[in-house]
Formats: sequence, structure tokens, C-alpha cells
Amino acid sequence: MHYDYDVGVIGLGPAGMAVSIMAAEMGLHVLGIEKRSLGGECMSVGCIPSKALLRTAHLRHSVSRFAEFALAETSPPQPVRPFARIAEHLRFIDEKKTRAMFAKVDLKLREGPASFVDPHAVEVGGHRYTAKRFFVCTGTRPAVPPIPGIRDIDYLTNETMFNLDAVPESLVILGGGAVGCEMAQAFRRLGSHVSLAHMDEHLLPNGDWDAGRLLEDVFAAEGIEVHNGRRISDVSATGGGVAMRTNAGETLRGARLLVAAGRRFDATELHLENAGVEYNERGICVDGALRTTQPHIFAPGDANGAYLLSHAAMHQGMIALINSMLPRPFRRGFQRYVVPWAVFTEPQIAHVGWLERDLKANDVAYETIEAKYEDYGAAIAEGIAVGSVRAYVSPSGRIYGARVIGEGAAEMINEWGLAIQNRLRIHKIMMLQHAFPSMSFLTKRVAEGWMMNRIKSPRVQKLLRFVS
Repeated sequence: MHYDYDVGVIGLGPAGMAVSIMAAEMGLHVLGIEKRSLGGECMSVGCIPSKALLRTAHLRHSVSRFAEFALAETSPPQPVRPFARIAEHLRFIDEKKTRAMFAKVDLKLREGPASFVDPHAVEVGGHRYTAKRFFVCTGTRPAVPPIPGIRDIDYLTNETMFNLDAVPESLVILGGGAVGCEMAQAFRRLGSHVSLAHMDEHLLPNGDWDAGRLLEDVFAAEGIEVHNGRRISDVSATGGGVAMRTNAGETLRGARLLVAAGRRFDATELHLENAGVEYNERGICVDGALRTTQPHIFAPGDANGAYLLSHAAMHQGMIALINSMLPRPFRRGFQRYVVPWAVFTEPQIAHVGWLERDLKANDVAYETIEAKYEDYGAAIAEGIAVGSVRAYVSPSGRIYGARVIGEGAAEMINEWGLAIQNRLRIHKIMMLQHAFPSMSFLTKRVAEGWMMNRIKSPRVQKLLRFVS
């Protein structure tokens, strides 16, 4: 049977970009469909603009701290308007960088959503296109809890907050995950009074509890109100903005409300039933090779609900494309690869592998080895002595998981991920020379700490006395 394209990609966010650009470079005829903007949510309203906002906030915070240190007089604070500059940078990235990457892809950009007609055909903007293989990379959207009154409020999500003209005087945030925490710190440092409420017992519930507690202490020092373990009773408009009531009887007030309460999958426009693709409220059903219930249709990225992370989506896009061209015995399961994650607050918090609570729940024997920034001369001298590098290690040196809190955590966690994925024992890290005085030298200190604990055992002590 003849098809218009070898590969059809629906959604050109991180997963769709990986599939379409790689497939085109391989010489395949590729159809790329994106109803909003290239790069998807990550590029336009997610990872990239949020990090730009965090950087702006960091610079403003650093300047204000220096002014306090120098006892300098400062002028009254002026309205902060970083959003226009961020939009300008995003336009440059889109026009001068991203578009060039799709030079070999037949783009259908902003022509409307794609809807399946049958397993090998989709309709976009009234036109029908066929492909031998399809990759559904439509991602997810912000989830809005069914709280009484919330639909009557002009609330913000990550999709709309970058449309603000200026930083609001006050902001109420619903959600204590990565987005909620990052934006709480960013808006506070940009001048907003920020209060945050969420249902979990600590911030960043996907991580270790003490990491969330440490971040909460940092937030308290910066003037951010955190209300853990709260359920929201209702939300209402007030004369000056919004009011959010909790089950603890508090009323949090702000000029604007930011909803950062997770993500949801929406298959309404795709008409997956026409293609015979099964899905549920979590996402599209896939096997380890990222195939759907139709063997020629793959669903890498957020759309399958496994890992809601941009880098995981990119990686899955690559794996899905490779698997689509390999016989069954040679296909790679996407779950075999570790998925590090990072939260870009200050301090940064990053993790890879098992959490400590999972090790305890599964009765796994492990040892916790930790090196603190406050014990490292370089961190003290640079004024960044908050946080630690921690690893959970077996008696024989197998690394189960690692967590980094502090300056450079998002960069440092990748070394741990490489070690875990390749089953390297911790002594391999110890024997690698780390540049000094980088923060990653603390990683080497953790490995040395594990080795020192081995040397302290009576058996090793006896052997050392024998050979000395």
C-alpha cells in the first residue's frame, strides 16, 4: 500500500521533535503536525520561559541582597515587567533556531488539530494525510481541580502566566510540586507576596520529605507562606483579586491565582478510537517499546503518562523511532533507562533512582552516605553552603539512588544517573578525578565516605594490619 509519508508525527514538543528531526535526518519522508508552536509547551510556556523567569528573579534577588550587605540606599521598588523580554527571546529561539531544525520535515503548523480517520490516516485542517507509521506526541495540559468557584475565576496556569504584563502585587499558588515551588520563589523574588497551599504533607511530594522541608525553610526565610496538607474548600473573586479558603479555616488572598496542580491527558481531538488505539484518563496505553494497541502507532512522551518530564519525552521519542524500525528481539524497553529529575529553585533539588522511602518500603538493605555543602570550603567561600549530596548504597557498593540539594544539583545528578544506569559500583566514582573546587567534588566525597566506612570494618582493619 502507498502512503503519503513514511512517518507522521502528531505534536512537536520534546518527543515529537526527537522523532521528526531524527527520522528526517535518516532520509525518511516525515509529516510533522503541530497546532500551537514548535517545541510544544516546554519551549513556549514551560521549561524554557520558566527558567528565564527564575534567572531574572535570581539576579534581582542577588542585587537586593548585595544592596543590603553594602547598606546601600535603594529607590522604591518599581513594577517588574520581565515577560515582554522573555517573549522576545522565545521569538528569537523559534525563528532563528528551532525552525531551522525542521528544514527537512513537511510541517503542518497551526493548521488545526490532527484527528485520526483510520489507523493510517489523519485529518488536519480539512486535509487527509496517510503515513506508514504514526507517533502521537501530544503531551498533556494543566489539570484544574474541581474546586467550587474556580471556573468563575480568571486563574493562571503555566500556559497563561507568561501573558502577564507585570508581576502581580500578590499571588496565591495552588500546588506544591515543581512548577508551584519554582514559580513561588520566582514571583516572590520579583516582588509579589506569595502564599502556597497544597494537599501533600511536604513540598515536592515526589521527592524525599527532608528535601521538601529544607525548601520550606528557605521559602519561610524569603517570606513565602507555605500551607501543607490542605484541601481547598472553595475559591471566589474579591474586589482586589481572589480568595482561596482551605479546610483548616484559612483564607489565602491574592491579586491572582496560579493553578499548578498537576497535568491531565486529553484525547478529545485525536479520535483515537478511529485508529483502534486504547487509552485511559492517565494517557495512551503503550508497551515497553512504546507501541500502542496498533503496532505501527507509537506514543512517546507525556501522552503515555509514564514520566511527565521533557527530557524523558525526548528520550522516549528517540527510543520509539528506533523501535519502529527494529525486529521485536532488538527493541529497547524505555523503562530500562533511569530518569533523573530536577527542580530549579534555589537551592536546586535533583534526584535519580530509588527514593529512601521506597527502599524502606521494600526492605532493601542500604547505607546512606552524605557530603554536605556546609563542610566544603569552596561552597562556604562562594556563599552557597546550603544542601548536600546523598547516595543510597548497598553494602557491596551498588548505587540504588542519589539526591543532590544545592548549587549545580541539576548538573551533578547526571553523573549519578550514568552510574546507576550502567550498574557502576560506587568505587568507580571514587576513582574518577573530579575537577577541584567544583561542586561535583562533593560527589567524589560521597564515594570516599562509602569507602571509609568499609575500611572501618574489623575484618578490613585486621587485613590492613597484616599487610602493613
